[in-house]
Amino acid sequence: MLFWHGVRSYTMQILKAYKFRLEPTESQRQSFAEFAGCRRFLWNKMLSINLQRLTDKQPIMRYNESAWWLTLWKKSDEFGFLAQVQSQVLQQCLKDLDRAFSDGFDRKQPLKRMPRFKKKGSNDSFRFPQSVRVEGNRVFLPKIGLVRFRQSRPIEGLIRSATVSRRGKHWFVSILTAREIAEPIHQSSMVTGIDRGVVNLATLSDGSVFEGSKPLKRLAKKLAREQRKLARKTKFSNNWKKQRERITRLHIKIADARNDAIHKATTIISKNHAVIVLEDLRTKNMTASAKGSIDEPCTNVRQKAGLNRSILDMGWFEFYRQLEYKQRWRGGQVILINPRNTSRKCSACGFTDKVNRQTQAQFSCMACGHTENADVNAAKNILAAGYAVQACEGIGGYAPNEAGTRGAAMRPLPLAA
Repeated sequence: MLFWHGVRSYTMQILKAYKFRLEPTESQRQSFAEFAGCRRFLWNKMLSINLQRLTDKQPIMRYNESAWWLTLWKKSDEFGFLAQVQSQVLQQCLKDLDRAFSDGFDRKQPLKRMPRFKKKGSNDSFRFPQSVRVEGNRVFLPKIGLVRFRQSRPIEGLIRSATVSRRGKHWFVSILTAREIAEPIHQSSMVTGIDRGVVNLATLSDGSVFEGSKPLKRLAKKLAREQRKLARKTKFSNNWKKQRERITRLHIKIADARNDAIHKATTIISKNHAVIVLEDLRTKNMTASAKGSIDEPCTNVRQKAGLNRSILDMGWFEFYRQLEYKQRWRGGQVILINPRNTSRKCSACGFTDKVNRQTQAQFSCMACGHTENADVNAAKNILAAGYAVQACEGIGGYAPNEAGTRGAAMRPLPLAA
């Protein structure tokens, strides 16, 4: 959002989250578990009521009605334990559920789905919308007190909210801040097209390549071995819990390695390019199962499952998400184009045919004889499609048979390539 201050300059508001690992005392850990448990209980109970109302063809309870019932439950003998939790934490839970139902009913949402029940130990978290402050290396959380945390960097901006979450055996706090800065102007004038792949994370139109870490592929055998050990243990026994903790740590290691590689790549790309053109890939659709049904089974199921794992291991959507906000912070732009035929089209003469790409790695045009790395050729086509969007002024949708945009308003593309 831009604000005009009466002078020849614009300002914009930056929302930024800082995540730190907490070092709570034993009593504070117990409070965290109670807060997360009460939030989970309230979510599941209200979700159950609303799903039953939908089954009975009745309107669901929206936030105001749910908050009224919450007040009564906190005064009752059966649900009086909810009063031990800070009131706004439970109110934020009801708001999140209300938003989840709204998204589930919204036909414009491409990935809409109904809210789901929450399980103990999975994504435990709760949020404080206000009254949070930082004092040195301690953060004050209402009804919990001052909690030590590992402050790895200074916090800039006005604190808007704080979310406490559990990951494995550790608790973390994510502090959301807001600050107003002058509208940034990107220091570079370069523009690039990027092809995302399963062999390399990103290939740029100038030939630069960013390799993905592929942590799941590297640790798949170890993960499978640890999961077999878990299957042989008595469920909920002490040894079963210890083994499950080992698997959780391994999953965290995989996620951290993937996220680290994506952050390094997106930071370098964002710093060096004012405009970035990407394919508008629908990762959820591309990684759908190929099993089919009993009556109509599909073919090449094992190959499709391997391709799905490779796509998810690369983190295509996270790559786009990080580029989008980093470009916004630096004054750059990300353009999404129609991915149709970007890998089959010759970047030299424009001839399009699937026979041009007979192998995964090499592109060879059957019309003009142009040969090139297939990913580099696709990246050049993606860049050309970005220029086509600018020429056709295809703001808000795909230009005829060629390319498109989604997101921010278009700006003129730099001429440098």
